[in-house]
Amino acid sequence: MLRVTDNLIAKPIKYTLLSMLMDLPLFFISDIHLMLHPQNNEDIKKTKLFRFLDYVIESKGTLFIVGDLFDFWFEYKHVIPKVYFPLLTKLYQVRKTGVEIHYILGNHDYWVQDFITDTIMTKTYFDDTTLRLNGKHFYITHGDGLLSWDHAYRVLKRVIRNPWFIKCFRGLHPNLGYRFANWVSKHGQHFVHTDEYNKRIVEDLLIFAHTKFEAGYDYVITGHYHQVREVVKTGGKLVILGDWINYYSYAIFDGQDLTIKTWDKQ
Repeated sequence: MLRVTDNLIAKPIKYTLLSMLMDLPLFFISDIHLMLHPQNNEDIKKTKLFRFLDYVIESKGTLFIVGDLFDFWFEYKHVIPKVYFPLLTKLYQVRKTGVEIHYILGNHDYWVQDFITDTIMTKTYFDDTTLRLNGKHFYITHGDGLLSWDHAYRVLKRVIRNPWFIKCFRGLHPNLGYRFANWVSKHGQHFVHTDEYNKRIVEDLLIFAHTKFEAGYDYVITGHYHQVREVVKTGGKLVILGDWINYYSYAIFDGQDLTIKTWDKQ
C-alpha cells in the first residue's frame, strides 16, 4: 500500500485523498454506457465488465471509473432505475471486498445523489481530480468540454449542471424523466468518428496535456472520446481510455508506469 500525497477535488464533495492509503495496481476505465434501453450487445458488455471487476477484486487494487458508466443516470430522492440493479449490486460487492471505487462523473451520469456517493462508490468527484502516487502525478478528467472548439457544449454543460436545472428536472415524475432520457439514449449518436476527426481530437488534447506536463504532471488520463490512445511526449504521457462498446479497454498503473490494455486479450 502506498501513500497518496496530493489531490485536488471539486465541490460539493468536500474531502481529499490526502493521507489516504491506496492499493496498487490502479485500474482506469471509462465510457461503459450501460443503456436504459437494452441493446444487442448489452449482455456481452455486462458479462465482460463483471469478469473485469472480478479481476480487479483478485488484484486487490483500486478502481477509477472515469465517467459515463451509464448512458444516462439521474438519481431522484427515492428512485433509481431498476435496469441498473445488477451492476449496482456488483459494484457494491466489489466495494465490500475492500476495493476502493473512485468515480469521476461524466456528461451522461453527472446527476448523482447519496445512493451513488455514499452506498456504491468509495468517493465521487464532480470535476477533474489529481493525485500523486509512488512519485507519479496524475491528472484525471472525463474530458468533456476540453476541445478548443467545444464552445457550445461548454455553455450547455454550465446549464445542465446548474443546480436550478437539476432541481427542475428532479421535479418531473420519474416515469416522465426516464421516458425522456430513454428517448435521448436511443436516438443519440455516440462514438463513431472518422480517422481524420479522431486525429484532430488527439492533437487538441495534446495541447491541453502539454499544459499539465509543464505544471508537473506525469500522466493525463481522459475518457469521453471513444478512441484508445497512449501518446508519450516530452514531460509526460496522454492516455485516452477508449470505451467498453468497441474496445473493452482499460489503463493500469503498476507502480512504475501507466499502460493501456484490452480486456478481450486477457
